[in-house]
Amino acid sequence: MSMIGSNAERKIDDVMLSRYACYLIVMNGDPRKEVIAVGQTYFAVKTRQQELIEHYEELTEDQKRLAIRREMTEHNKSLAEAAKMAGVVEPLDYAIFQNRGYQGLYGGLGAKDIHKRKGLKNGENILDHMGSTELAANLFRATQTDEKLRRENIRGKQAACDTHYEVGAKVRKTIKELGGTMPEDLPTPEKSVKQLEAEQKKKKLRG
Repeated sequence: MSMIGSNAERKIDDVMLSRYACYLIVMNGDPRKEVIAVGQTYFAVKTRQQELIEHYEELTEDQKRLAIRREMTEHNKSLAEAAKMAGVVEPLDYAIFQNRGYQGLYGGLGAKDIHKRKGLKNGENILDHMGSTELAANLFRATQTDEKLRRENIRGKQAACDTHYEVGAKVRKTIKELGGTMPEDLPTPEKSVKQLEAEQKKKKLRG
């Protein structure tokens, strides 16, 4: 029995949905509802993995890292453009904007905190020292923030920073809901992406 207003009830049937039907309902639902927001994030993450590269699951860990890192580079350019449109113009303001995204995703840890936690040297980019799972979480944070800034026509530095934090926090929440490891607890690979790229170039030259 379901309430239909004015304390009235109506008997309704349970319906078994196909995967595709679930997808359509979730992706067209109201994201203000928690179950819809979590579902949209889940489907978007899975879709993004398939968009990244064909036969993604067949790649080695190093190949996944290289592929996602390249995607991250391209999408960070688009995110920077969206942030600029929102009013984040100065380099310092953009650094603050980026930091807020990390804080949302990493439970309050900023870029410097993550850098220190990974034991990196000055000048080393934290993105180059992430495994594929951690990179994928950051890629999703970046793409979703980019889309939200543009879709909702967000304006103002503070509003942009708040949006980045909010998206990062939602991605973190989804990881938790799915039983995943928090990004700050994921292991740091022995080799950086730059080292992998250098090795790849050497192999091509030898070949």
